[in-house]
Amino acid sequence: MFLRFFSELRDAKVPVSLREYLTLMEAMDSHVIGLDVDDFYYLSRSALVKDERNLDKFDRVFAHVFKGFERVDEDLMADIPSEWLKKLTEKFLTDEEKAQIEALGGFEKLMETLQERLKEQKERHEGGNKWIGTGGTSPFGANGYNPEGVRIGQDKGRHGKAVKVWDKREYKNLDDSVELGTRNIKVALRRLRKFAREGAADELDLGGTIDATSRQGYLDIVMRPERRNKIKVLLFFDIGGSMDSHIKLCEELFSAARTEFKNLEFFYFHNCLYEAVWKDNRRRDVEKIPTWDVLHRFPHDYKVIFIGDATMSPYEITYPGGSVEHWNEEPGAIWMDRVMQIYSSCVWLNPTPERYWDHTQSISVIRQIMGERMFPLTLDGLDRAMRELVRA
Repeated sequence: MFLRFFSELRDAKVPVSLREYLTLMEAMDSHVIGLDVDDFYYLSRSALVKDERNLDKFDRVFAHVFKGFERVDEDLMADIPSEWLKKLTEKFLTDEEKAQIEALGGFEKLMETLQERLKEQKERHEGGNKWIGTGGTSPFGANGYNPEGVRIGQDKGRHGKAVKVWDKREYKNLDDSVELGTRNIKVALRRLRKFAREGAADELDLGGTIDATSRQGYLDIVMRPERRNKIKVLLFFDIGGSMDSHIKLCEELFSAARTEFKNLEFFYFHNCLYEAVWKDNRRRDVEKIPTWDVLHRFPHDYKVIFIGDATMSPYEITYPGGSVEHWNEEPGAIWMDRVMQIYSSCVWLNPTPERYWDHTQSISVIRQIMGERMFPLTLDGLDRAMRELVRA
């Protein structure tokens, strides 16, 4: 099996030498690790992979060769969460039944109907197709199904089809101290560099000191400004909702960016850019920053990077009042266009696999607004995005 592992790594273009393979075998013979697949994974990766760019190839080969070799403890089995029991009323409709459920006729009609239902309804309702309740097929409520609805009182989305979400939502700040898994991201970000020496002369110029001393005949210390990356970056992170499943990847990107770019500013938004952004998700309701202030504060030479899955109702991009959390006076598309007009270097990084993009209407809209400058949040996608920013 180990020989097969070695040969498949070579077939996958991972540059593994025989000496590295023998080193791994010596470590196994010396019982450096126990009989655990996770321990073997990290040992073999450290012994066989010399370049971060080959980590993805290594992971794929490892998963293929050692599929099924893992240790599962029975005491890790968890009790059924109480939330599962609460949602037993959820309807599992057939395709034919779902096809019979039609939207109410557009965003404006949906909002008008919701206002009428709120005035008429006097009590809690469950399992129906009209009133605001739970477990039904009405376009208003929670834990049911409707192809175009307003989610009210549900902890999270399930189908990703809600046009508006009326819940108080708490998001977690991204942790820029995360280091695990950021090395390969840093490699890609390093393409976006433009070094210059500016500011106070606080660094010893060894070459200049030697030259000046030899010419003067006595010690003549020469100082120079520190060599720094001049690139200035604005990061806009989509947070919450469908982005919850991408938190770890975004934290790794955030941590790598904080290391690579000294001139870095970041802001959070939800789904689409509107008239306000924020720096702290725990205080986002009381410490919002007007987007106009951001656009006026940071000059046009900043590189702008949006990070989000761009997965939302198209209304959120194209309609006033389309935001799922508040009434926005102007469509998100207008705010996105303003950013594009000010900053010539803009890209959008999408953690959703690229093969799914054509199946989501909102992704297509955002791609069009961005001038097709949307890239997958992968090592290759990062590399292409950085090339685009350097070229712009």
